[in-house]
This record gives sequence, C-alpha cells and structure tokens, in this order.
Amino acid sequence: MTRIISGLAGGRRLRVPPSGTRPTSDRVREALFSALEARIDLDGCAVLDLFAGSGALGLEALSRGAEHVMLVESDAKAAAVIKDNIGVVGLPGAVLRAAPVAAVVSGPSAREYDIVIADPPYAVTDDAVVSILHNLQSNNWVGDGTIVVLERSSRSPETVWPDGFEPVKAKKYGEARIELATCYGLDS
Repeated sequence: MTRIISGLAGGRRLRVPPSGTRPTSDRVREALFSALEARIDLDGCAVLDLFAGSGALGLEALSRGAEHVMLVESDAKAAAVIKDNIGVVGLPGAVLRAAPVAAVVSGPSAREYDIVIADPPYAVTDDAVVSILHNLQSNNWVGDGTIVVLERSSRSPETVWPDGFEPVKAKKYGEARIELATCYGLDS
C-alpha cells in the first residue's frame, strides 16, 4: 500500500499492483512535488502520468489541485488497480488510458499538458524514452513551459534530453533519480 501525501485526498491509502511495478516511495513523491510546486501552481493544471503503475503520482497531482490527469498504463492488472485508486481518491478529473505509452503518445493529443510525469520501468531503454519525448513534442502533448518529470534508475546515466527540452534539475534518491526539464521553442 501507498498513500496520497497531501491535498484534498491526503492520507487516503492506494493499492499497488501485485507485481511488475516499482511504486515511487513517499519520500521521493514528496521531493518531486516540492520541486514541481516551486516551479508551477498545480491548481487547474493538466497532468499526463505515463507508465502510471498504481496511479499514485498522477492522483497525488489531482489531490494537490490539478484539474485533469490522464493516467496511461499498459499492464491490465496495474490498470485495474488505477481504476480502483481513482475511486478511492474520489475527485473528478482522472482519466485512465489502458494502452502502451508509446502507442498513446504516437498519436495526436487534444490538449497540451502542463506537467508530464514519466516513470518507466528501469528496463525501458534510454532510446525508447527519447522516442517518447520526441513524440510528446511532435504530437502536441507538450507546449512551451510544460514541465517533464522523468524517474529513472540512479545507476543509469542522466538523460540526454532532445532539443526543445531544457534540463533544470536531477537528483538521486536511493535507487531512483528524478530529472526535471522544461519544454521551450515549441509554440510558434
């Protein structure tokens, strides 16, 4: 079990998938949201949570004031857990897409997201992550000022962000490394 740390649903316990996922610890989630809230007001934001797992990151954003959260997860068991967790949180604005992340972002988006959180399994290659970042840009998922959060293994090299992403922070937390970048030069 994990929990929502803060906001309207603070303290609510969330289920985690039985296996195959690596839930972000409370400590790392708190640090991540502190870094986000230092850069953007979450009230009214649209958040895209890729490789959502239990949905804890996206649902934490919803609890803290995000207006819309799309949670994308390909694993059927994890998607079922996310669906249950959306009910536990009990706030409007959460949408689940049970599909592979690469397939979702390879198509056009109806909206630009203010925040994108991607927590891929550590086995997902750096090339696959960069491909997802390119698709976020080319298919209008992100715009100028979008903040992208990437959680990777602290043992892997830091991400080589493609053009259009300005890295702003990278910090290790035990086995995890959180990287933040801001999108620029996309709205023209």
